[in-house]
Amino acid sequence: MDNQSSHDSMMAGMASEETWTRNHPDVRGPAAGGGAGGGEATPKSSTRAWTTRLVVAGILLSALNLRPAITSLGALLEEVRDGLGMSGSVAGLLTSVPPLCFAVFGVMAPRLARRFGAAAVVCAGMAAIAAGLLVRPYTGGTPGFLAASALALMGIAVSNVLMPVIVKRWFPDRVGSMTGAYSMALALGTSTAAAVTVPMTDALGGHWQSGLAVWAALAAAAVLPWLPVLRDRGAGAGREGTGATAHGEAQAPALRITRSRTAWALAVFFGLQATAAYITMGWMAQIFRDAGVPAGTAGLLLAVTMVMGVPLAFVIPRLATRLPHQGPIAVALGVCGLIGYAGLYAAPASGAWAWAVLLGISNCAFPLALTMVGMRARSGPGVAQLSAFAQSTGYLISIPGPLLVGVLYQHSGGWGQPIVLMVALMIPQMAVGWLAGRDRTVEEEAAAR
Repeated sequence: MDNQSSHDSMMAGMASEETWTRNHPDVRGPAAGGGAGGGEATPKSSTRAWTTRLVVAGILLSALNLRPAITSLGALLEEVRDGLGMSGSVAGLLTSVPPLCFAVFGVMAPRLARRFGAAAVVCAGMAAIAAGLLVRPYTGGTPGFLAASALALMGIAVSNVLMPVIVKRWFPDRVGSMTGAYSMALALGTSTAAAVTVPMTDALGGHWQSGLAVWAALAAAAVLPWLPVLRDRGAGAGREGTGATAHGEAQAPALRITRSRTAWALAVFFGLQATAAYITMGWMAQIFRDAGVPAGTAGLLLAVTMVMGVPLAFVIPRLATRLPHQGPIAVALGVCGLIGYAGLYAAPASGAWAWAVLLGISNCAFPLALTMVGMRARSGPGVAQLSAFAQSTGYLISIPGPLLVGVLYQHSGGWGQPIVLMVALMIPQMAVGWLAGRDRTVEEEAAAR
């Protein structure tokens, strides 16, 4: 996913945080008692421990909210199109909005964090998600629906970028375990929204507006743990927002990242896998419904695809780090995608569960991309710069794909041409994945040219 799930850029700092923590074992964040005053009195330590628990709750609840705005809409896309009089092309535009917002608003997150603190920005992001999800079903037209969706996606974008920063600042010695918990929560939120949106809509009277708006309650709940953290400024609510500057990365010599062929290969790989993921989240349920699969079952099939990322997000990075060349993994994931697309083309209903599983495996190119970001640079600053380049460029590359699927679907009247497009995009994804997986670093390539 989904795992895409991360993030502004979706989960942009995950690999760099791991590398930086390993290279700086002496760092201590708020959770380690690293307050300005050194030795802590027992009452203050107790307060700090309680605040740390709130941060854990905030991280997990926030991660749950990073994809339901997208997958809940995918499950009800037909009802939304009918209710708003939306054409297939406009629906394709709607499925292209998430990567656009992630590329545009995610860039703002580090600057906002330096000014207000990462916890404050994530808290505001959860509030923006809640407001956007609550308002968008009742705007009365497509422009208002798109604007409210953009508000929610803006909150997701800044949270995607900053939550790994919070993990590293509060849990410097447990970055791996906290990131694993964060990834599982993100995948759980993604798959749950896909699975239960349709039956929950039926339980609420069958109105698609209610089925979409109900997810605002989960986002509102994610605001609550952050509020006490914001009051505890001395415990790090401002300090953990300093991001790369606190790590000395802002003062590091700039790497000419665009001189690296591996960096470009990784950026294109990230963009093409994100394209496949957003096409899947936005359109796969509709493909099954058009093939005669009931709406509730189509939502469950999408959930199966999304939930595949929960176990594989742990397996794939561990396997990748043990291999000198990660290209074979990228090719294997691509082959699963090609088989899944062929099944959607030839027998979408009869083999639906198999195609959902195969496409779920294929979509796990996202954790592979994040892992390769961490392996293709030698230093923490290099990883951070490569991550920013690969993900910002990749999200821009991913914008046209879902829109083009909508246009092809509307003008051809079926799913044949869109599925051919998906196959055509998967082939170069496998090729650039092979190139990005070679055992070399961007620093070496940038210095050699």
